Amino acid sequence: MKKRRVMISRTKIVIIAWLVAISAASPAQQTPALSVRPWMNSTFGPAERADLLISAMTAEEKIQQIAMNPVANTSIHGCGLSRNGRHIEGIRRLGIPTVRMTNAPAGVVGGDCDPNPPATSLPDQLAATASWDRRLWSSWGDIVGNETRATAHTIVLTPGINLGRIPDNGRNFEYAGEDPFLAGTFAVEVTKSIQRHGVLATGKHFVGNEQETDRTTMNVVIDDRTLHELYLLPFEMAIKDGDLAAVMCSYPRINGVYACEDEYTLNTVLRKQWGFKGFVMSDRGATNSTVPSIRAGNDLEFANPKYFTEAAIKEALASGQLNMDQIDTMLKRRFYMMFKFGQFDSPVTGFRPIDFARHGQSSREMAEQGAVLLKNKDGLLPFSAASVRSIAIIGPATFAGKAVMGGNGPRSVPVQSSYTISPEKGLQNTLASLGSAASVSYNDARDIDSAAALAAGSDVAIVIVGDRSIEGRDRPNLELPTIDNVDQNALVSAIAKANPRTVVVLKNGGPVLMPWLDKVTAVLEAWYPGEEDGNAIASLLFGVTNPSGKLPVTFPADEREAAASTPSQWPGLPVNSMRTATYSEGLNMGYRWYEANGRKPTFPFGYGLSYTSFELSHLVVTPRVTDGRAPIHVQFSIRNTGSRPGAEVPQLYVGLPSAAGEPPKRLVAFDKITLAPGQSKRVELTIDPTASNHPLSIWNSSGQRWSTLNGQYQVYVGNSSANISLKGVLAVRTALQR
Repeated sequence: MKKRRVMISRTKIVIIAWLVAISAASPAQQTPALSVRPWMNSTFGPAERADLLISAMTAEEKIQQIAMNPVANTSIHGCGLSRNGRHIEGIRRLGIPTVRMTNAPAGVVGGDCDPNPPATSLPDQLAATASWDRRLWSSWGDIVGNETRATAHTIVLTPGINLGRIPDNGRNFEYAGEDPFLAGTFAVEVTKSIQRHGVLATGKHFVGNEQETDRTTMNVVIDDRTLHELYLLPFEMAIKDGDLAAVMCSYPRINGVYACEDEYTLNTVLRKQWGFKGFVMSDRGATNSTVPSIRAGNDLEFANPKYFTEAAIKEALASGQLNMDQIDTMLKRRFYMMFKFGQFDSPVTGFRPIDFARHGQSSREMAEQGAVLLKNKDGLLPFSAASVRSIAIIGPATFAGKAVMGGNGPRSVPVQSSYTISPEKGLQNTLASLGSAASVSYNDARDIDSAAALAAGSDVAIVIVGDRSIEGRDRPNLELPTIDNVDQNALVSAIAKANPRTVVVLKNGGPVLMPWLDKVTAVLEAWYPGEEDGNAIASLLFGVTNPSGKLPVTFPADEREAAASTPSQWPGLPVNSMRTATYSEGLNMGYRWYEANGRKPTFPFGYGLSYTSFELSHLVVTPRVTDGRAPIHVQFSIRNTGSRPGAEVPQLYVGLPSAAGEPPKRLVAFDKITLAPGQSKRVELTIDPTASNHPLSIWNSSGQRWSTLNGQYQVYVGNSSANISLKGVLAVRTALQR
């Protein structure tokens, strides 16, 4: 009779040897023996180390590790209380480091330390996205990762990956615009840069959290195809290309099921379809159950636990509704990422110094590159430092009297910057650097007549206005609100009437209506620029920097357009006593809706002017016929036809065959090209059909897979979704694969 072969894994052998060593030791020796922990052997892989650690934990220790708790940060001098509860206390016996989480919508803020330590105030995420510059996105993530680690935190709750479906969304400034490929590309670059510092990035909010109105109790109705092609896609890119460590499940119900209890999105899509190995945490208060949440794949309850408490978990285990293997799985997902990114091997032990000067210069560059020149009639801008003698800065103190940072408003905490540059100070700095003695006068516009008088007596007038986009509340409409008792629309009209050389600088967290647009000569969209606000804006207005930003969101012409066309779409209507927002526009969201309906917005997606001009020519698509899997190379020439150096963003869109039932085109590639006057460059953009953004494919809901159709695909190259300079065709014949 053949002997049975006994297979024992290396992990089990290590555990057995470790237990034997401990049991053989005398009581006096046992404590030192525990310091020799096999899971701390860095030659093992992160999965094996996680298994070894979990095998050594007691049931109570495991339960303690699946929920956050607001306790004192006694191990970090100067960190103070964990009032926000973004904290999982470590276990010294096992060498498990304490987890401290912070936020970063526009720089590190609102973390586990009280008070918040100083950090760099960056342009908000929407402003950074508007640069369309991967290098700057990487820099944005690098600063966030560096300062998260420097302020004694290990996890950062960024990037924001929800889409700008609704222009009124109060948190659009925390996201990366309306296009899933653009948002996903931003998330990939930011995630990679953050995690190079051993900090875990968290993509949020998964999924369907495109509005703030009743976000904790509402239901969103999204068909499966739209869900995959738009709202899931940037998360898929961040996970597959950015190695995202964590995902935060969102507040709303998705087609009737709470997002943090949704087995389809958390298990079927996230883990089975995408192969996600990281962990899921809930948003604050977004966990609504114990057993259903854990069974669906929610690994960690965020802050002040209500459902993942010791009592609730023990009750579920005792009743058989849960088993310890499920708890082990929850822990393994987080420990895996902590081991992978070195948090056990190099734990946080205290604060580190921050190079605020260097980070401030990077913040300034991001603010400059992300600003979008929307209008420049008769070439008013850039101002000439040699000819301008007097400058009026006019606007509410909130926007014109100080630097504006992301999180501006009573329910969003701004970054505790080490310094800020106001518009007045920034203009003075720039004028001095240009050798100008021009005067700069500021009026807070509380008396519009006096503000108009100042404008009339000045060479140029700069009106600075904006909005307060904040978490927890959508904007009631797209009008510029009354701020500091100033009717901002009336102010702009009055100043434009008083001085034809009026420039409007917008500081806002999303699209706004501009009833005064025809009355003003120039408009510069600055978003929330961060601590270097004044320097960046002055540099742009006087041409030290040439504007090159492009809109990551469409600016609508009317209050109710696209996905906000009806109340059932936004903010939703009562259905069974619950607000329900129906994504009935389907795939026609953002610029896709305008294209599909032949409607013209105020400013289209991808739009942005420059102080120079560019020409695109000589399009070549290779190959012209493909099997739907091989890379496609799109080449063209770009030339700076103006008199100033500058940067342009050529954008590549693809239109699928009519049988696909898609909007007219989708963004699939872009690049930012800097050229001297008269300089030209041959550019190549690649369409990889197998890439994580599925550029040529549609989601097949019945088969739960991506499909590429045979047929003719249109190729478009331009400098906005509405301004296409070059057109080509591409044929896909999947039969070529056989």
